[in-house]
Amino acid sequence: MAKNEAIEGIPNVDMATMTELKKELRRIVQLIVEDTSIEDENEFRFMEFVEKSNKILQDLKILKEGKTPNHRSCLNNNGGTTSYLASCPQQFRCPLSKELMRDPVIISSGQTYDRHMIQEWLKSGNRTCPRTQEVLSHTILTPNHLIKDLITQWCKNHHVQFPNPLRYSDEYPLVEADRNLFIDQINKLSSTLSDQKEAAKTLRSLTKRTPSFRALFGESDEYIRQLLIPLQFKSQSEIDNDLHEDLITTLLNVSIHESNKKPVAETPMVISVLMDALRSGKIETRSNAAATLFTLSAIDSNKSLIGKAGALKPLFDLLEDGQPLAMKDVASAIFSLCMVHENRSRAVKDGAVRVLLDKIVNQVHVDELLAILAMLSSNRKAMEELGDFGAVSILISLIKETNCEQNKENCIAILYDICYNDRTKWKEMREEEKRYGTLSELVQNGTSRAKRKAGGLLDRIRGSVNRTHTT
Repeated sequence: MAKNEAIEGIPNVDMATMTELKKELRRIVQLIVEDTSIEDENEFRFMEFVEKSNKILQDLKILKEGKTPNHRSCLNNNGGTTSYLASCPQQFRCPLSKELMRDPVIISSGQTYDRHMIQEWLKSGNRTCPRTQEVLSHTILTPNHLIKDLITQWCKNHHVQFPNPLRYSDEYPLVEADRNLFIDQINKLSSTLSDQKEAAKTLRSLTKRTPSFRALFGESDEYIRQLLIPLQFKSQSEIDNDLHEDLITTLLNVSIHESNKKPVAETPMVISVLMDALRSGKIETRSNAAATLFTLSAIDSNKSLIGKAGALKPLFDLLEDGQPLAMKDVASAIFSLCMVHENRSRAVKDGAVRVLLDKIVNQVHVDELLAILAMLSSNRKAMEELGDFGAVSILISLIKETNCEQNKENCIAILYDICYNDRTKWKEMREEEKRYGTLSELVQNGTSRAKRKAGGLLDRIRGSVNRTHTT
């Protein structure tokens, strides 16, 4: 039968390509079903095979419709693509998988590999370059942006779908050279300013890209202390801005590692350094300091520690400053810290109510700030301030304007607390209900909590009206 001859009513089927696709699909399915080591020992490889089998099925469907796929999914014996690789430049293929690289990275030998493939090589205990057999001086993987841009452009020019990067983990054992590099940079932080700046930039880069370097900081409290030496015993005006940013960002990267959160927060001067960073320095430094506090506050004991140290006040000061870059991190940090009851009183004392209301009125991160305000509203002093600052009319307007059910719920919860604390607000709520039926609307269509709070306010309003008529 001719290559493109129609069969059984199916127009112009490319039989040769279909045969190739089916053969490779059969091989991959057999691998998935029979080779349990793929699933048990290498989840990422397993998912890659599943993804490729799905693409083959898609192409088979397209071919049966008499169309030409935008990309070819047929695989070679190593699980790599074959049909479009014939014209693909050699430097775009990973030397290990022979496939088009998804996420090209450079290793210490200067060679480029696909990230997930070289990581599998390193995780297997290999410490040499697969191509040159050179012993690696370190295992840091540096993104090869040039090659990735060239691959992306080539795919576009040849109508090939750019392969999505696979999920991967950067956790793998570090070699002695990696540890030596780490110790060398740590020691430089006690040297001259130029050495400090170079070391801080290097440590920032290492801890950003490689979680294994973050874990190194957790091996000794002394490493965290040494990281902050350049900031010790210096006024803010004496600290180099770039050095400051690199050190705070490194501290953020280190804090992301789960096992580091407690030792980092409990290291003397860490919280005070972060508080100083919130007050001064470049906005990137201030934002990263807030993000570090948020990350550390994932542990309840750290929430209390950070609150007792007085970190809420500089967070609210930064929120009041209104720097857009920092707002999200600041709001997240405040929300997390206020999940501990004792910090809510501290927040109110530090002027939270006025700042939060001001930002909400100005439409700044309304969702997050309303949620914080709802947590604080049960505090007696907060309720008094909410009434004094005209929160009732602000919250009623929000209920009527927003389409967000969670925001409506938080608004009515705060109004409930205000009104039950201050009877003078009942008149305002009664007039609102009479004119617009705002509470009745929430009772009908709100979330379960919003219905309950709105219903409680309605009952109170009706009860107060009846009492008025009978006196």
